Amino acid sequence: MNLSTDRSQGVAIVRVGEKRLMYPLLPDFSSAVASLITTGERKLVIDLSSVNYVDSATIGCLMDLYRQAAAAGGTLKLSGVQKRVETMLTMTGAQNFLEIHADEPSAVKSFGSQ
Repeated sequence: MNLSTDRSQGVAIVRVGEKRLMYPLLPDFSSAVASLITTGERKLVIDLSSVNYVDSATIGCLMDLYRQAAAAGGTLKLSGVQKRVETMLTMTGAQNFLEIHADEPSAVKSFGSQ
């Protein structure tokens, strides 16, 4: 799976370099983000700017990671969400929980007021 992690201003940024984020990539994606949460990362951004397709399993995975971060006292946000992916998030109601930012810099900056 094409996935990279960086840090900027105390925020862990997970960049997904896949066009389609769905099974069979989800276990690797989920475990990578979950391991950041379990090792103490409390501010996380998942950059989906390369992703143009997700399925319902991906939405469930994102919601599970959101709950894990919240349970650990952290926050998980999304950046670079393309229109088609945003439509899926809206259709499932996930956008009511997952904070979506236009790009990575604005997502990182949004942690400044927390």
